[in-house]
Amino acid sequence: MKLPTFRGGIHPPDGKALTKSKEIEVYHPQGDLVYPMSQHLGVPCSPLVKKGDRVLVGMKIADSEAFVSSPILSSVSGTVKEIGTRMTVSGAMETCVVVGNDGQYEHAAELLPHSDYLSLDSKEYLRIIREAGLVGMGGATFPTHVKLSPPPDKKIKWLIVNGAECEPFLNCDNRLMMEHPEPIIGGLEICLRIFPEAEGIIAIENNKPESIRRMEGELSERSGSIRVVPHAVKYPQGAEKMLIYSVTGQEIPPGALPADVGCIILNVSTLSHIWLAVAEGIPVVERIVSVTGDVIANPKNISAPMGTSVRELIDAAGGFTEEPAKILSGGPMMGVSMRSIDVPTVKGTSGILALSSRAVFCSPESNCIRCGRCIESCPIGLLPTTLDSLVRRREYTEFDSAGGMNCIECGCCTYVCPSRRHITQSCRDGKAAVAAARRKAQSTK
Repeated sequence: MKLPTFRGGIHPPDGKALTKSKEIEVYHPQGDLVYPMSQHLGVPCSPLVKKGDRVLVGMKIADSEAFVSSPILSSVSGTVKEIGTRMTVSGAMETCVVVGNDGQYEHAAELLPHSDYLSLDSKEYLRIIREAGLVGMGGATFPTHVKLSPPPDKKIKWLIVNGAECEPFLNCDNRLMMEHPEPIIGGLEICLRIFPEAEGIIAIENNKPESIRRMEGELSERSGSIRVVPHAVKYPQGAEKMLIYSVTGQEIPPGALPADVGCIILNVSTLSHIWLAVAEGIPVVERIVSVTGDVIANPKNISAPMGTSVRELIDAAGGFTEEPAKILSGGPMMGVSMRSIDVPTVKGTSGILALSSRAVFCSPESNCIRCGRCIESCPIGLLPTTLDSLVRRREYTEFDSAGGMNCIECGCCTYVCPSRRHITQSCRDGKAAVAAARRKAQSTK
């Protein structure tokens, strides 16, 4: 039987063997915990604490009154040492709350299980999810309570669980499905109570047979409208638009959202945290990070408190076997190159990837040879070579007209380009320029 998939895409080496069989290890940080105020798409938070304050695990240390935002909670108990500017994984300098870890992990009094959580209504579920600091844990970091609050005229038919984890090298979602399927399905069941007419579909790439078996085994002991759908292995299968097309056959029009075609997509880790928040009263204070790459001595999947130093996680995985040529936050296709490892992990940190010069192929760009490979691989159906040329000529209006803002920055075009042109970066620059022009035009109205 042909497995569902999408048009375009590529098949890069997956590199997952390094951590695929490694069980999740819990790590207790030794140094200070650093919490950037912007760990989500939307309005950044403002600190709610000051230097010298004592904080507990699960205590809210930053928040915003904006709807599209998400609070930040302390992952350890200790004392606020500083509120100042620090570098983050993206290389940007941001306001951060720095907490000295006392090693006691004393929990805030409000971290209590909700024994009657099945009797709560949708508004209460959304309130708990928001207060727990939940965002898309697959890397997009869109506030979950916003995603679960579509306009009233949008009828949700499918709740799609993203278990594809198509990004090479990463195994945090795969290991979570293998080791802890119960909270994932529990979180989906809670979301189905918010959208009782929807069908729950768990989409997993077919290169994760153990995860498929574990999820199907857990579902066999439950009743309800949830099923596992194995998918073809192809990058970027886990991208929102690709997954919706694979599951439903629907294409999202430019500028539209998944809710416009009756879908909501949630990452497996997000669902696990929904169950922990609603049923157990545990907010987002830790996440699983795949620390991997060919220069990591002992690649691992580590569950670490938010704010843990990347350097500490690398040391926990045995450190480097040689000087890395490149270190990424995330995977090789969509990850962000890091300027320093003395930065904190955040809600969107799914992996730390350290690669040698043998694994990183760097060569100078040459002229486009009009081979069309970038066009064939683009899962959105764009003309990457045209968009690249428009940005290089700074013709941003034309870039916008050619659909450049629909680029999902998956990196397929750059990967297949024989001329080694930095097409994805061009599209990223073009989108930033168009967005800036739109903001300027809006401010002058």
